[in-house]
Amino acid sequence: MTLEEAPFYPREKLVQKQQYFQKLSKHIHLKGRYDVVTSVAIPLALAGASLFMIGRGIYNMSNGIGKKE
Repeated sequence: MTLEEAPFYPREKLVQKQQYFQKLSKHIHLKGRYDVVTSVAIPLALAGASLFMIGRGIYNMSNGIGKKE
């Protein structure tokens, strides 16, 4: 006796989504609606913030600002 579990997502919808993603000409990691935010905007924001903090640290070190006496 074999019990088959119902699929989580209907097969027709899955095939429809697969065909939609296969037709797109963008890169695979940018195909979703909000994927550009997670793979482009967030890393750019982190890089910008870190460059700002590095620059501020170099400026403070070169001018002797923030030293403990």
